[in-house]
Amino acid sequence: MERIRQLGYDIIEKSEKELYFSEELRDTEVLVCYNPFNTLDISKLPNLKWIQLTSVGIDQVPIDILKKNSITLTNNKGGYSIPIGEWIVLKLLEMYKNSKAFYQKQSQKIWKIDTSLLELYGKTIGFIGTGSIASEAAKRLKGFGVDILGLNTRGTKTEYFDKCYSIDKINEMVKLSDAIVVSIPHTEKTHNLLNEEVFQEMKNGVYLVNIARGSIIDERAMINNLKNGKIKCAALDVFEKEPLDKNNPLWEIENVIITPHNSWVSEMRDDRRFNIIYDNLKRYLSNQTLKNIVDLNKGY
Repeated sequence: MERIRQLGYDIIEKSEKELYFSEELRDTEVLVCYNPFNTLDISKLPNLKWIQLTSVGIDQVPIDILKKNSITLTNNKGGYSIPIGEWIVLKLLEMYKNSKAFYQKQSQKIWKIDTSLLELYGKTIGFIGTGSIASEAAKRLKGFGVDILGLNTRGTKTEYFDKCYSIDKINEMVKLSDAIVVSIPHTEKTHNLLNEEVFQEMKNGVYLVNIARGSIIDERAMINNLKNGKIKCAALDVFEKEPLDKNNPLWEIENVIITPHNSWVSEMRDDRRFNIIYDNLKRYLSNQTLKNIVDLNKGY
């Protein structure tokens, strides 16, 4: 905070939990936060010009108010890309090497060889979304000798991807993929993007990873395809409803690896987050273009 004060900012520090409007906040011009929006009515902040999120996702933000009041929104894009990229590689390897079964056998002191293990080498990995997270994962996967496909809005060629498809070619891409990684932002257009129709176009025994948002996948369709074997295994860090309800059948499905929206965590997360925020705060004072400006119409 002292480094930010030295830039010339007057700082008000508040807990986001149940943060309500007060006269103390009236003159706020810059808001650095994750999600105070459940209780804080930002329409009461007449001088608010810019919101800097500590998250990559923007689901929590009242976009309509930002549009109406011409408020700029920036996010933490890139701040979590390295740990999530590592997590994607980890989970792909865990699924191909059936690590979950070995851990279960270890807890029961069972010594039994598993001859069903597969190689990652030579497989085709399809990324739904080719942003910074997907790029960090693809960069690391290159060393495993895989083919990497990507899906983005227009099929734009992207570094580390052997071929990219436009979003309307999703069926074409998933047909070729041995494993699919969901890494696209959640918007109205991507809500339930992976539905029953798309699952039916996938290879039998496909592997699935989701680090984006749970609602990009039709959860009911995914559960059905996990149970019937269309999906060989899924590693899920995000869900339609979080925390995941204790009655959700995903907990009991053997071929699912569940983590509690944890893939972004690393010892470097605070440093990277601060550096992004600090750089933008300097840019704001000198009227430079901010980094990670969110297109409010696109939703990312």
